[in-house]
Amino acid sequence: MKPYHHLGKEERFYIWQALREGKKQKQVAEAFGRHPSTVCREIKRNTYAQCHFYTYHWAMQIVKHRQHHANRQKYRKLNAEIAPLITQLVRQYLSPEQVSGYLKKHHAIHLSHETTYRFIYRDATRKAQLKPFLRQGGNHRRKRYGSGARVSCIPNRVSITQRPQEVEKKERLGDWECDMVIGQNRTSVLVTVVDRASLYRLLPSLEPVRSGGQSGHYPLAAPLQRAGADLDL
Repeated sequence: MKPYHHLGKEERFYIWQALREGKKQKQVAEAFGRHPSTVCREIKRNTYAQCHFYTYHWAMQIVKHRQHHANRQKYRKLNAEIAPLITQLVRQYLSPEQVSGYLKKHHAIHLSHETTYRFIYRDATRKAQLKPFLRQGGNHRRKRYGSGARVSCIPNRVSITQRPQEVEKKERLGDWECDMVIGQNRTSVLVTVVDRASLYRLLPSLEPVRSGGQSGHYPLAAPLQRAGADLDL
């Protein structure tokens, strides 16, 4: 069974033009691979009652109004009984996704996690109370328009695509892969160092080396030298 997709703006515009040219609903449906009942339902639902015929512009206005009304109804699911329950679950450090799953499993309440986010951020007092219980410190998520790719700022950085073919074979010792977790305020770093061939690994904790008031760097050469000596053994 094929998944159903709502009609798009182009399809609604085509329906309008085709009906103006006198085409039948079945011909319109066949033109863009839809079932005739889909076209029939579209015309009945999105025809302005006082016009008595289907137009593209009125159809889009009716669809937008229906979607806006549906979104308002979704938020109204947060009634006086559900709101305290959501507050209690968030205070137990459950994420909005987990809140949604808990309500569905234990209370048969189907509530989107986005609704929980709106519930938290819509009221300033509630936001201040529940913000500390969110996983990411409560920073409101937003799209990063025009910010560009968030890439590493390592000087003279070499892309992983330039790695030699010998490294991909995982046959020789000494080809290391490193990753790091930076602590709060960048005061410490936990580094994972893994040899690709032997899977020998280190977990050194590094302290930043600061000079001239700069933010500093994390010396990784010493742990790699010690690891190399261990592999030689």
